[in-house]
Amino acid sequence: MGIQKPSHTFTKIHLKALRTNNFHILFALSFTVFINTFGFSQDLPKTGINLESTKDGDSLNVSIGDKIKPITSEKGQDSTLTDTVKPKKETLTGPLKYKATDYQTFNNKEQKTYLYNEAEVYYEDIELKAGIIIIDYNTNTVFAKGIMDSTGVYTQAPIFKQADNEIKPDSIKFNTKSEKALIYNSNTEQGDIKIYAPITKKVNDSVIFLYKGRFTTAKDIENPEYYFQSSKIKVVPGEKIVVGLTNMVIADVPTPLGLPFGFFPLTSKQTSGVIFPTFGEESNRGYFIQNGGYYFALSDYMDLAVLGDYYTNGSYGLRMESAYAKRYRFNGNLGFRYENLINSERGFPDYGKSNIYNIRWSHSQDAKANPSSRFSASVNLGSSKYYQTSLNQVNAPSFLNNTLASSVSYAKTFQGEPQVNFSATATHSQNTNTEMINMTLPTVQASVSRIYPFAPKEGIKKGIIQNINFQYNVRGENRIQTTDSLFFKKEMWNDAKSGVKHSIPLTTNFKVFKHLSVSASTSYDETWVFETVRKYYDTDENKTISEPVNKFDAFRTYNFSTSVGTTLYGMFDFRKDGKDRKIQQIRHVMRPSVSYNINPSFSKYYDTYEVVSADGLTTSDMEYTRFEGGLFGAPNNRYSSSIGLSLSNNIEAKVRDKDSTATEAKKIKLLDNLNFSTAYNVAGDSLNWSPLRMSGNTQFFNNQMSVNFGATMDPYALDNNNNKIDKFNVNNGGSLLRLTSANVTMSYSLSSSIFDGGGNDKSTEENLRSGGRADDLFGRAQDFSDQSYYDKKDDKEREKSKLYSNKIPWNIRFAYAVNYGNSRRENEISSHSLMFSGDVEIAPQWTVGASSGYDFKNNGFTYTQLRFERDLLSWRMNLSWVPFSSRSSWYFFIGIKSNILKDIKYEKRKRPDQRL
Repeated sequence: MGIQKPSHTFTKIHLKALRTNNFHILFALSFTVFINTFGFSQDLPKTGINLESTKDGDSLNVSIGDKIKPITSEKGQDSTLTDTVKPKKETLTGPLKYKATDYQTFNNKEQKTYLYNEAEVYYEDIELKAGIIIIDYNTNTVFAKGIMDSTGVYTQAPIFKQADNEIKPDSIKFNTKSEKALIYNSNTEQGDIKIYAPITKKVNDSVIFLYKGRFTTAKDIENPEYYFQSSKIKVVPGEKIVVGLTNMVIADVPTPLGLPFGFFPLTSKQTSGVIFPTFGEESNRGYFIQNGGYYFALSDYMDLAVLGDYYTNGSYGLRMESAYAKRYRFNGNLGFRYENLINSERGFPDYGKSNIYNIRWSHSQDAKANPSSRFSASVNLGSSKYYQTSLNQVNAPSFLNNTLASSVSYAKTFQGEPQVNFSATATHSQNTNTEMINMTLPTVQASVSRIYPFAPKEGIKKGIIQNINFQYNVRGENRIQTTDSLFFKKEMWNDAKSGVKHSIPLTTNFKVFKHLSVSASTSYDETWVFETVRKYYDTDENKTISEPVNKFDAFRTYNFSTSVGTTLYGMFDFRKDGKDRKIQQIRHVMRPSVSYNINPSFSKYYDTYEVVSADGLTTSDMEYTRFEGGLFGAPNNRYSSSIGLSLSNNIEAKVRDKDSTATEAKKIKLLDNLNFSTAYNVAGDSLNWSPLRMSGNTQFFNNQMSVNFGATMDPYALDNNNNKIDKFNVNNGGSLLRLTSANVTMSYSLSSSIFDGGGNDKSTEENLRSGGRADDLFGRAQDFSDQSYYDKKDDKEREKSKLYSNKIPWNIRFAYAVNYGNSRRENEISSHSLMFSGDVEIAPQWTVGASSGYDFKNNGFTYTQLRFERDLLSWRMNLSWVPFSSRSSWYFFIGIKSNILKDIKYEKRKRPDQRL
């Protein structure tokens, strides 16, 4: 991680004239014309016209097929069988239901029905509610309006609903025969768009015309933050909105922003369509068109978005994103990004060209889909410099993490007795600094569940014999180590290693003296390899030659181990009669354990070769094994016998609960784990004792703070050259144990919602998908193709208050780490840093956040990111700023939240310096 003091950062202003490539500009304009030309592709096609055959028996009704009809009999042509007088068509094609609270009257002379106060009319799929409703049977019209209450307020305004469309006007006049309507001061909603018009004409149930209407995505249609004013609007409910000359109005102030016409698709179904790009300019690459393309609605279970970027200096990018899901089965997403980057222009000293790519795949299976079979994937691989140089995102958590990791696994369980488990896994790990890549393609494992050959058919297993069990495990692996430059090339397979390891562990356990638990085990291992090595000394070249031998070979090993352990409980009671002490009891649990391990020597797998000295007279034998460098290691050629000692501790306290109604004391963990371990090598000739290792963890403040610590202490002393010698440190004038290393890490998370009894749930999906941290201590990822920089917040209405001093939402996270090293008398802090991140809502809809840290060893700030967000109700504005370091940059965005109008936005950014 780079460290830089703020005082050492200067801003450099550099201007450079770029050569304009006419062909590239022409291409960009052609692409824009293409999008505008085919923009109507989002219009939904008509579903087709169904022609119904006529059933009228009129002899004058002649169709094309009359010439080939058979001649009817005279009986069929008898006019007395058919009544030539057609019945009069009914005015109403369905029942008309109505009701009112105060009165319902029918004027026989006027042929009108009057309904007053909470009047309702139901006709076919039409619902009408209003204060006053008048039904005119002569003209087949229904008129509705509100009423004035005693205070002069207009109430019970009409609510007209037909199918899924709802309109709230001041008054309405509807024709039941033609289904046409004239509506005044109507409010309607189509998807996310809310529409208001003083005069609305409803032609039928599928076409609506509005005069001097306005539409917006604001919640309050009566007083919107912004709206679009248009003299003519045509609405096809559920399909589209077409507008004429349109002008944008912000806070009731007309702006010069306008369009001669507009088209907005409306559909609840998934449809394909053009994705409008973003236009801009960059100093080193010229003008650009970014994130433009096409969205394919492939099916109800899968979609695909194809996006592209183009810069007038020749740089371009391609991105494909697909999401898929099937209920109760699986869900996932797949993404591929490729960028051909050209920096500056040919002939300039800073000219450069590079290609980067990134592949991401995430797949999860529903647990109910198949209990015995599981498949999952989490893939993030690509160029090592992708997150540092990509033009379409600034992902600080990923490029600071320096690691890309992937895993694809399949597991299958075969039920039965015994049960068989099978799994196949492919993994990938990539260091973006060293550009080294490690892969397993694949790792196949199978195991048979434990078998108890001497267990009774009924009841529990007792004793050493009945608890004897064994199982079988096999693991096959193909491991590849390569570099970024050789990835996906045939050379990456040159140094691949393969092997298979079989293991049969045999274990048992039993009780001794009622309180001691004894376990004993032995294991037989067999390792298969497909390549060994042969070594010899070449006297001509005076060096050792290693030749690979490509053939099957195997070696077999075994070992023994046993352990004895118990659990000790201690209780310290502080309670006394008549005294209500805060700390009532302390409970200490200790689990000591002693183990003994034997690893025999397998020297039969070792060979020797002669090495001739420089004078050509002296020879010496060098020992080696042909299995060295193998995937699962080499057999041991040294007999070892060791005794292991370990002790684990757990300390809890019972304290008086602050809640006076609680009947029992509250439990608090003082030390969740405190472990000590060491070993003594019985077969060793020197340095028999292993270093004493100590580790532990605990939590404070209602588990909000987590503390982990560890230390290593060596009993042996060092000589004048700082090398370990076979002499105890206490006998060399020092302490009993010599501290060689220590580490402490702490993490703390706190928010205002904790004091309110709530929690703090932050979305970290983008960070985790790209291999970053599960928190935002390294900052937050910014994808320019997805403007959801901050977590999506619920749209619950905030309580309006003139004073904003009672509650200020906030959250903060800390991470502290310090490491000490003294293995060779260094006596220094190897690393010492504090990272922090937090957000605070300083005022309603105003949020300020920051992610930063300080390196106490190098005395400098770590990567720092400042964040500002303003929730403008229907709009959103944010600013992300990295004030210093080589990644200095900023990004500003303001745009409409609604997806249907999200292309109405303004964004500006300064990218980090790409000269790496």
